Amino acid sequence: MNNNRGLINGLDVDALKQFAGAVAQNSKDGIAQFQVTTEWTGGTNSASSIKEMMLGEQKLERDFQILIDEPAELLGANLAANPQEYLMAALNACMIVGYVAAASLENVHLKSLKIHTKGQLDLRGFLGLDENIKPGYEELQYKVVVSGDGTQEQWNRIHETVIRTSPNRWNIANAIQLNSEFVIE
Repeated sequence: MNNNRGLINGLDVDALKQFAGAVAQNSKDGIAQFQVTTEWTGGTNSASSIKEMMLGEQKLERDFQILIDEPAELLGANLAANPQEYLMAALNACMIVGYVAAASLENVHLKSLKIHTKGQLDLRGFLGLDENIKPGYEELQYKVVVSGDGTQEQWNRIHETVIRTSPNRWNIANAIQLNSEFVIE
């Protein structure tokens, strides 16, 4: 059991409950605004910068960079994961947070947790070679492999909670509105 200093699965459950209670009392405290700026750095390379986010009225300083490239076979330099791999990693990581939080709230101690995601694109869509072929995925498949001390009923609740509440899972599973602005300098 990894229940050191009030932690379950490395998560402070009391702090999670306290945060959820604060958001329940003041919904503005639960508004999280994220922003990422991505700049082309040559060829198929780009760098995304994360400098800040807002949580309620609080501005949180961030300082992260994500490098993106394509494999050599797709005309890249193979210096970093590509956008599709980041998309899947973001989906998996968001669901991991959900599984950890839900398991911790159920007092289930995780031994291991992995999510394997895969999808297939037909690059004729991306390349504009066939207008009948979508440039994106028809479907993604993911498999969650978990072990810990939960009962079957707890695991079922945890899994259903993640399906119902994971932001990135929801964003991929549902159409979201994208508002575009195109500026020529």
